[in-house]
Amino acid sequence: MHKEQNAPSRPSMFVGVDVAKAELVISIVPGEERFTVANDERGVHTLGDRLRAIAPTLIVLEATGGYELLTVAALAAAALPVVVVNPRQVRDFAKATGQLAKTDRIDADILARFAAVVRPAVRAIPDADAHELDALLTRRRQLLEMLQAERNRAGQVFGKGQRLVKKSLKAHITYLERELRITDTDLGDMIKASPVWRERDELLQSVPGVGPCALAHPARRLAGTGPALAA
Repeated sequence: MHKEQNAPSRPSMFVGVDVAKAELVISIVPGEERFTVANDERGVHTLGDRLRAIAPTLIVLEATGGYELLTVAALAAAALPVVVVNPRQVRDFAKATGQLAKTDRIDADILARFAAVVRPAVRAIPDADAHELDALLTRRRQLLEMLQAERNRAGQVFGKGQRLVKKSLKAHITYLERELRITDTDLGDMIKASPVWRERDELLQSVPGVGPCALAHPARRLAGTGPALAA
């Protein structure tokens, strides 16, 4: 008789995404994997593909004044477990665990550790809202493509007898820019009203055992998440 052997369970993966205007820096624990993508349509699409491949338990970003909204919308629309948290709480966590000795910058590693220790609950977006987000993201891509095409055309209009064409292109570019701003506002409003937006939640207080004493010994909750986290 052959004994069946259970396949080894896959460790929970936690992702921190540090958002800047031009780029996204991603850290994944356990392990020390880090990578960077552009904070634009192509970069966010690449990020979504890579995260779907590892099926993380939790993805954490901080509210950064708007630069995070495209990423959050795309991840939420893809039904990935994303949560947006208050930068102050991540900074408090980092100070309590000795991570801000040299700089006040919240980076992807700290966000990944915050995800692994605090583990804010993932609240799924209703299917109807996810479909709406996906439709808005599609519309945003369409507007960007049309805007780029019209700008390219405007750059190719030279010489006399082109005044009316230039006028038409300028008017259409202005219209598309306005529609893009409206779409971005709609995306932001939807995300901030959704369950993934936890900026106002006192997450450190809501997690049993995560108080000043527990935060002083983060390795207790990080057991098994890799040597980099036990330092």
